[in-house]
Amino acid sequence: MRGVFEAQGFAEVETPILQVSPGNEPHLHPFSTSLSSPRPDEASRALFLHTSPEFAMKKLLVAGVPKLFQFAHVFRNGERSSRHHPEFLMLEWYRAGADTSAIMEDCQDLIRAAAVAVGIDAFKIGASGTACACNPFGAWERLGVAEAFHRYAGIDLLATTPEPLAPDAGLLAEQIRRSGVTRVAEGDSWEDLFFRVLGEAIEPLLGRERPTFLCDYPISQAALARPHPADPRLAERFELYIGGLELANAFGELTDAEEQARRFRADMALKERLYGERVPVDEDFLDALRFGMPASAGIALGVDRLVMLCAGATAIEDVLWCPVTAI
Repeated sequence: MRGVFEAQGFAEVETPILQVSPGNEPHLHPFSTSLSSPRPDEASRALFLHTSPEFAMKKLLVAGVPKLFQFAHVFRNGERSSRHHPEFLMLEWYRAGADTSAIMEDCQDLIRAAAVAVGIDAFKIGASGTACACNPFGAWERLGVAEAFHRYAGIDLLATTPEPLAPDAGLLAEQIRRSGVTRVAEGDSWEDLFFRVLGEAIEPLLGRERPTFLCDYPISQAALARPHPADPRLAERFELYIGGLELANAFGELTDAEEQARRFRADMALKERLYGERVPVDEDFLDALRFGMPASAGIALGVDRLVMLCAGATAIEDVLWCPVTAI
């Protein structure tokens, strides 16, 4: 995997795990710790284990590193399933002066190189009767989120987002009731319904025969992505799926510091309302954006999930040397 990046002149970097802000995604729960001062008269300082190296790597983009990648251990509290682990290995990379099409090409090179390295011509996923074989060596699919909702759930998603940042839960609930693809519960937000349809009716069907880029997310679901030039309701974001497994998440990066600060404030208000907690904003990151971050695109890929695909494993703990001890 390193060879793919080294052949294109990327710099491999290492950034600190301990951060002032772990990331401001409202549904991620960080691990917190404290930094003790060597001086007895100074108070300790709250810090977090990062949920992604994103903020630090973008600071390096601002500092002038044009192409960079990192293998980073990242930490997310409260996550454990056959596909989730509280500590996992993330591969993150960025290109200055690029858009998400360039990142898609990187994904193709990387996934094909991984398949060649382990000697497979397809990723075989699932048990007998529901198994699929995803071929990474042919043409890959690009599928818009709105198109996926229409194809697999019979829902006109954009009709439920009359305002870019104010989607209408009632309109989406009405369409779900008509389609019958999942349940609607009292008090469901638009976001609750969006992810329920995505997780139950769409994701399992993505990338079964060929890898799928699920593109053009509603902008309310892309806090660090820039708006789509063709439709302000959408953002330059895609996720990569192979055999129903979400493998990577990419953005055309937002470089407007004031808009980013506004989104952080909104996300922290949502986090406090839903979970009764909030985390600090990395003001140095916002200052870096103000200094001038170049137009860029970047992505985070779950390495352990890619290893699962290469090994034909069904659980993430099957490919970890020493899983974190369960409660």
